[in-house]
Amino acid sequence: MSIFTHIMVGAKNLAASTSFYDAALAPLAVKNLGPLGDKIMMYGKNSPEFMVTMPANGEPATHANGGTLGFAAASRAAVNAFHAAGLASGGTCEGAPGPRPWAPTAYGAYLRDPAGNKICAYTMVAD
Repeated sequence: MSIFTHIMVGAKNLAASTSFYDAALAPLAVKNLGPLGDKIMMYGKNSPEFMVTMPANGEPATHANGGTLGFAAASRAAVNAFHAAGLASGGTCEGAPGPRPWAPTAYGAYLRDPAGNKICAYTMVAD
């Protein structure tokens, strides 16, 4: 069982963020589960676990300095596809796909979404 009920990031432009996450998360088998009202888009495999929202308080969305959300990938190919799809959908590179030195089989890639949130995809599966 997860320790989280969900994770949420802010969006400056919900349409741009939705387009980005639809593309970047598809290679990880994470689906767009639709809106919750007019300010939240929900994502997950079977139930909402990750949400993108316009801030409820009306203030501008900001991102954490040092904060990163990591998504699990089934393979190195899925990590590569996540990174390529994210870049093609308005994201920026924060770390190209490749091996990571902190574990023998760690392989990951990092992106910033259109609102500046830092996300990554990782697999521990050796190809």
